Amino acid sequence: MSYHDPVLLSESIDGLNISGSEICVDVTFGGGGHSKEILKQLNDDGKLFGFDQDADAEANAIDDGRFELVKQNFRYLKNFLKFYKAVPVDGVLADLGVSSHQFNEGERGFSIRFEGPLDMRMNQSGELTAADVVNNYEEQELIRIFKEYGEIKNAKQLVFEIIGRRESGPIETTQELVELVEAYIPGKLRNKYLAQVFQALRIEVNDELGALKDMLEQSYEVLKVGGRLSVITYHSLEDRLVKNFIRKGKFEGEVEKDFFGNPQLKFKQINRKPILPSEEEIIINNRARSAKLRIAEKL
Repeated sequence: MSYHDPVLLSESIDGLNISGSEICVDVTFGGGGHSKEILKQLNDDGKLFGFDQDADAEANAIDDGRFELVKQNFRYLKNFLKFYKAVPVDGVLADLGVSSHQFNEGERGFSIRFEGPLDMRMNQSGELTAADVVNNYEEQELIRIFKEYGEIKNAKQLVFEIIGRRESGPIETTQELVELVEAYIPGKLRNKYLAQVFQALRIEVNDELGALKDMLEQSYEVLKVGGRLSVITYHSLEDRLVKNFIRKGKFEGEVEKDFFGNPQLKFKQINRKPILPSEEEIIINNRARSAKLRIAEKL
């Protein structure tokens, strides 16, 4: 099985509008699928930086003089591009999905399908794990996480079950958590509900939304005027942040205006509605089914 099948590959690369000698950044390198396609579009003067905090991604580093792998979270985008004297850049691409490799490695704890420790760290040297969250967080914090990050409507009841279970011993594996939830949720809702529970924990462990906000704000700072931002999201929380930042230049509230009432925009939307994968792509790669691509150009 491949490390990860890139989603919306041609559409996201086309969105960068590469002509040949640009400096581009793939902030979610993973298996290198998008990066390899970008390199095909660049000439000998082009340069590509790939960011990935997961040590497993290092095995996919591309042997090409035009490529540089930065082994860091993309929330440090600006600092490391400055270190490499690569600012400003022409294009930034982000594919925000968890890689197939991470889902398929049971010991990483991302999947409801495999037995493994409740881990879920994208950066395996990080301290906080999903087991820490489930077993040590206070009731109100757990309720907030499942409500906000999992969009679970009955989060209070779920947390009540978790706290009752952990009083008899820590919840340490993915299957222990799955069994707890299965006994509580009707079968027809099983997979969706479990996915929401795991999503909430994963977002908390990795501070995914905070990191995304940092990356988006820094992408504006490092892009040159006319540079392109191409972002693929997989759930509504991510997509809302990306959509608002592109449309309004901020994550919440109304568009800011100058003294004369003119909107203070940071980007021009290239596609007003998100680009979705084709039915053919979804059949080939089921994980593409929830993907949305938004492309913007810096004003």
